Amino acid sequence: MLTLALSKGRIFEETLPLLAAAGIVVTEDPEKTRKLILATNQPDVRVVLVRATDVPTYVQHGGADLGVAGKDVLIEHAAESDAAGLYQPLDLQIARCRMSVATRADFDYEAAVKQGSRIRVATKYTAVARQHFADKGVHVDLIKLYGSMELAPLTGLADAIVDLVSTGSTLKANKLVEVERIMDISSRLVVNQAALKLKRERIRALIAAFAGAIPANA
Repeated sequence: MLTLALSKGRIFEETLPLLAAAGIVVTEDPEKTRKLILATNQPDVRVVLVRATDVPTYVQHGGADLGVAGKDVLIEHAAESDAAGLYQPLDLQIARCRMSVATRADFDYEAAVKQGSRIRVATKYTAVARQHFADKGVHVDLIKLYGSMELAPLTGLADAIVDLVSTGSTLKANKLVEVERIMDISSRLVVNQAALKLKRERIRALIAAFAGAIPANA
């Protein structure tokens, strides 16, 4: 049995064409069932639905043979563990967005991040934020939040946020502006090292099918 860990939403939807290229079709809609393990048209392949942040943990510890996770999730996971047992053979170029710094429109970000200064930053991506500001020589007080990030600058909890940005419409609706782009984000295929040895032929075939389905201009 080959087990693939996916999270609901954009990653799930954008992984479906890649699975189709490998001849795999998920037989149930995750939005219409309470099941957490979904069958496919291939009796030896199943999909487990987990939180996006849990995908690398399931793969690392063998709860799944492989999975799809965003670069942001993988960076944070690596910072919190040794990430042994994780192999990242492909950038799938799906669920693309960017990691950025955003502030209130009236906040002077350039003045605030002069070398040696200190600012308060709210984020759930603490490893990315810490490294980014360290590289700039800026001292940062990190405030870890898990949601409604845009509220932090509006309530005075933080000077800035570090978060994922896709269209920027949520920032605009909350009168925040994107002041610095940290990195581009996309989702990667991650594979358990032990599974790669034990199920080598099956997993290699899947990796090849995925690789062939990634758009050339992605």
